[in-house]
Amino acid sequence: MADRRLQVFHTVARLLSFTKAAESLHMTQPAVTFQVRQLEEQFNTRLFDRTHNRISLTDAGQLTYEYARRIFELYTELDSAVREMTGDIRGVLTIGASTTIAEYMLPALLGDFRRSFPDVNVQLKVSNSDGVVHMVENNQIDLGVVESPVSNKNLVIEICRMDQLVAAVPPQHPLADRGSVTISELLQYPFICREEGSGTRDVIADYMDRLDIPASQISLTMELGSPESIKGAVEAGMGVSIISLATVQKELLLSTLVALKLEPGLERPFSFVHQKQKFRHRAMDELLEFARNYCKSHSEAV
Repeated sequence: MADRRLQVFHTVARLLSFTKAAESLHMTQPAVTFQVRQLEEQFNTRLFDRTHNRISLTDAGQLTYEYARRIFELYTELDSAVREMTGDIRGVLTIGASTTIAEYMLPALLGDFRRSFPDVNVQLKVSNSDGVVHMVENNQIDLGVVESPVSNKNLVIEICRMDQLVAAVPPQHPLADRGSVTISELLQYPFICREEGSGTRDVIADYMDRLDIPASQISLTMELGSPESIKGAVEAGMGVSIISLATVQKELLLSTLVALKLEPGLERPFSFVHQKQKFRHRAMDELLEFARNYCKSHSEAV
């Protein structure tokens, strides 16, 4: 419905890249440039400053971007209001999820949701927790699901459920016959952890701070980008780790890993995150309610 030039401009302004905008819109870069120049000619002013292969919004561009954002939100609101009046629930939702949640929680949840609402197209973007929050802050996604506390008070944060973290060691490890372990005891061995920005890593750092355990006590042997890679490294005897209990259920059944309770216990929230002021269409409300019910009924597993 909206002016194509404005749509193209809005995408370039949001991504601050003609190349990324062209990829997002499935257009050629010259076509994107042409649409933006058409809009600049209409307003008789530059909307972007182009210097050293980088672009930034001019004052006029920033003003246009704000109006474009409001226009597209109104279009979305209009579409949702009409569909709600007719009882039609459809549309596109973009969700961002941290790695653990995307791999172990969302497949079943979104599968059930799709069966209940087949006309809603849910698109998933996977990042670490910091990346997901950043996407929510920049209106790149409708909803984020993260595995660490969120400090931005301008966002709506709703805890879905609590997730227990445990020490993971291979069956032949000296600690394997222990039912529980302190983190000080665990850190006497080579430690494998997630990358910077990961929710798991942030939660472990906060846990150590509360126990007055310095980061220098960690004998870091590897940094890996997913729970699957960490589990594989621990199974191979390359070190120990702290990981979500929900991610090691298969390995516990196969006896390829041993999970030890941490003393004191360590939990973290799985939370929904979204903008306070951003209009939520009906499909988003249905997904949130569906996810809330899912979390209640799966309180013991991701």
